[in-house]
Amino acid sequence: MSLSTVEERVRAELGVRLFTVLAWIPERRALRRVHSSHPAQYPVGGEKTVEVAAGWLERCITAQEPYFGPDRAAVREIFADHELIESLGCGSIINVPVVADGRTLGVLNILDAEGAYDEDSVQVAQALAPLAAPALEEEK
Repeated sequence: MSLSTVEERVRAELGVRLFTVLAWIPERRALRRVHSSHPAQYPVGGEKTVEVAAGWLERCITAQEPYFGPDRAAVREIFADHELIESLGCGSIINVPVVADGRTLGVLNILDAEGAYDEDSVQVAQALAPLAAPALEEEK
């Protein structure tokens, strides 16, 4: 399944204003953007290394657990690019690791207006994340 198709499924089942997919590059401890609903603001190929709080990497990449930021304050606390995120009308975020065979392949970043998501939304996002695994395997 293509990452565009994954985006369509997320849009249909959760709603989304900004959707990106990051591939995990373990040898560099970096995340490379491989899909973006907003390529002008978040271009494919862009990389993140220290732009997020250290606890976020531990949680999403190492522990393979989702991160849920329900409001602008949570987004500001974790993401250095929070001003750009807010300028796109986003104030709620779900980051879900994509895991295959016990390995973290990457992360789905699902953002919408503040208050748009809740814990049930996180469960839906987790159910959709495996759909991105084949495309992320190809990125390796």
